[in-house]
Amino acid sequence: MPDLMPDWTQAMRAERYDAAWAIADAVLRSRDPQTRDDPTRPYHERWVWDGEPVDGRDVLVRCYHGLGDTLQFARFLTPLAQRAASVTLETQGRLVPLLRQIPGLSRIVSMDPASPLPRRDCDIEITELDLALRLPPSAASAPYLTTTRAILPEGTVALCHGAGEWDLSRSIPPELLAPLCGAAPCITLMPEETTLDVLNPRGCPLDIMTTASLIAGSSLIVTVDTMVAHLAGALGVPTWLMLKTEPDWRWAPDRKTSAWYPNTRLYVQSRPGDWPSVAEQILRDLDARNRRNGKVTQ
Repeated sequence: MPDLMPDWTQAMRAERYDAAWAIADAVLRSRDPQTRDDPTRPYHERWVWDGEPVDGRDVLVRCYHGLGDTLQFARFLTPLAQRAASVTLETQGRLVPLLRQIPGLSRIVSMDPASPLPRRDCDIEITELDLALRLPPSAASAPYLTTTRAILPEGTVALCHGAGEWDLSRSIPPELLAPLCGAAPCITLMPEETTLDVLNPRGCPLDIMTTASLIAGSSLIVTVDTMVAHLAGALGVPTWLMLKTEPDWRWAPDRKTSAWYPNTRLYVQSRPGDWPSVAEQILRDLDARNRRNGKVTQ
C-alpha cells in the first residue's frame, strides 16, 4: 500500500475526519495481524487495535507514544468508558496522578515496559481512540482535566522553550523569550535553572502535578511544541504555541487556531529556522493583550 500518511495528515488538519478515518481504516486492513504489538519494534511504532468494536468489552488502553500524545487523546477515555464494559489505562508513570481523575476508568496502571499488562477483550493504543469511537476532537473538547491552581501574581506568563530530544528543531533559544519577562511577570516551566528574569529561576520541578498547578495558575502559556502545550490545552489555559514551518500533523500551519484546543493560538515560522520573528510577534501580541487588559509593561 502506498504511504497514505500525507493524505491522512491533510485530512486531519482540514478537520475532514471521515476522510481521515477512511484512510486509517485502509491502513488497518492492510496490516499483517502477526505484527500487532510487535515487541521487536519501538513502542511508538507499534500498532495495537485490530479494528474490533469496543462496545460492551473489557478494554485495555495502552499509551505507547509520548506524554503529549497521551494527554491529547485522554479526552476520549470517558466517552470510551460510556461504551465499554470496563476501561483499564496503562500509562506513563508520570501521568498517573493527573489522569486518575478521569471519570469512568476502572483501573489505572503505571506502564512497566519489562512487564506489560496481559491482553484483554480489546486492546487499543490511546492514539487510536478517535478512530475506534469515530469521534472528532470537539466531541470531547477541552478542558477535560483539572488541578489545583498555584498562587501566582496576576497576569503571570509561563514560558517553555525546550522540546526535548524527540525533535530538537522544535526548541528555541531561551534568550528569545527574555523580552517577555519585561512585559509581564513570568515563570519558567523548564526543569532547569535559567538566566531569564523569571519568578522561579531555579526552574520547574520535574513533577506533572506541580507543572499542571503552575500552568493552571498562569494567565497565559507561551511554549514550543511539547508536552506543556498539551497539558495547558487539556486544562483549558490560554496558550500561544510556537511552531516550525512544517509542524507536527496535529497543527495546521495555515491556521491560527486548533481544533484540539480552542484556547490555543498557533504561531508558525514564516520560513525554516526563523524563531526570532515568531518571538517578536508574540511580544507584540502580549503588549496588545496588556493594553486591552489595562495593564502597563514592567
